[in-house]
Amino acid sequence: MTIRARRLRTPATMVDTRPLAHVIGTLLIFLATMMLVPALADFWAKLPNAGDFFESALITGGVGLALRIATANANLVRLNTRQAYLLTVLVWAGLPLFACLPFALGAPGLGFTDAYFEAVSGMTTTGATVIVGLDALPPGMNLWRGMLNWIGGLGIAFVAMIFLPVMRVGGMQFFRTEGFDTLGKALPRATDIALALLAVYAGLTLLCIITYLALGMSWLDAVVNGAATIATGGFSPADASFGKYPGAAEYAGALFMLLGSFPYILYARMVTGQSGAVLWDAQVWALLRWTFYAVASVTLWRLLTSDMAPEPALREALFNLVSIITGTGFFSGSFGGWGGYSMAVALIVGLIGGCSGSSSGALSVFRVQVAWACVRAQIASIHSPGRIAPVRYAGRRVGDEVINAMMLYVTGYILIIGVLTVAMSLTGVDMISALFAIWTSIGNIGYGYGPMLAETGTFRDFPGAAKWVMTAAMLLGRLGLLAVLVVVLPSFWRP
Repeated sequence: MTIRARRLRTPATMVDTRPLAHVIGTLLIFLATMMLVPALADFWAKLPNAGDFFESALITGGVGLALRIATANANLVRLNTRQAYLLTVLVWAGLPLFACLPFALGAPGLGFTDAYFEAVSGMTTTGATVIVGLDALPPGMNLWRGMLNWIGGLGIAFVAMIFLPVMRVGGMQFFRTEGFDTLGKALPRATDIALALLAVYAGLTLLCIITYLALGMSWLDAVVNGAATIATGGFSPADASFGKYPGAAEYAGALFMLLGSFPYILYARMVTGQSGAVLWDAQVWALLRWTFYAVASVTLWRLLTSDMAPEPALREALFNLVSIITGTGFFSGSFGGWGGYSMAVALIVGLIGGCSGSSSGALSVFRVQVAWACVRAQIASIHSPGRIAPVRYAGRRVGDEVINAMMLYVTGYILIIGVLTVAMSLTGVDMISALFAIWTSIGNIGYGYGPMLAETGTFRDFPGAAKWVMTAAMLLGRLGLLAVLVVVLPSFWRP
């Protein structure tokens, strides 16, 4: 009797991981299938790297199939909140273990630390790299890097729209009122959202690729840059990034990076007939306004402090600052050497980031807007103690639950940047490089700056321990900090 009672209690006191393993197995099979695309590209080019992709696909697909078979009896109808937290972390930390196989088995032949770093950077759409000589890589490898960005951006869209609002991460439950609370509901609802999102995401990517081709990019550069642009990922097939295509391509890149940083919820609405959703969104207008202020001030500063011509100054400021605020990570020209004011502005806009519910990282426009509304409400209450000054966003009152979650997120974000910067400096990295490395990792920005990056423009020369700190920061930033921190708490595993 005791044994039977204990068996009956077990499911209630433990997280059922079978549905999670089943989902991960499915994703691994999908990842293995995707590996065949760069394998065929290298096979067509008659390069031996094709065999390394086929081997990676075989390993990945084999593990995925084994997980699917072992969990065939899993209940996939409903996931509870604990399972959602755990699945989110397992997917984004676990899939790069297989996505990094081509980097290790084939060119460029990275060690495990560097290969995992590159895969996490790609799938979290960070865009930081440790590879030097991108122009000389086999076409399939550069294609794989762009595909990791694209897959990661699409996956983050699903997480942002479906999981994070339900998990109440960083105030994202505010968007549950938008009709996208799908966790635990019927599958067709989630399927409708996924199909609408996929259609818009693929359509934007195709339009971006066509635009790049029309502006003179090679087919490989257009495909990789197009995928990375819409995903705000920043993996480029050239060491010079967009410096390889100065001029009109930079303006086009800035436009598509902004489009990629708009809330995906709005695009899904557009597909369902609400064409004005993007035009009237408070986040979109705030992002455009702040970007304008940043670009105008840096351009003016550059014109006043150098002999640079107006058009190149505007173009480089626009492209690089849009790349930073959207968390893409492309770069062009000599922006990194423009001096302290330019990098101070870059640091600020990098902390803000793009819109909530997109593949952009950092704090997000929504959280900064609400934080500023809280400050104004507090100032109003101090000025007029008897006045009730509710916090509002886009005309709607923001509840205390959302405010508390958002303030916890903002405070934790700033605190973790400080803690990880100190940890990075303890590995032997100078303070400036450490600060910007954590800033770019936790914000999923990908834009490097500091003495240790001056020679190669990459993170290749960072110590192995520093790369693991950056990898942890990328995962923390991508998953909204709390989704990761909650899982590692002992209380998460208690009944």
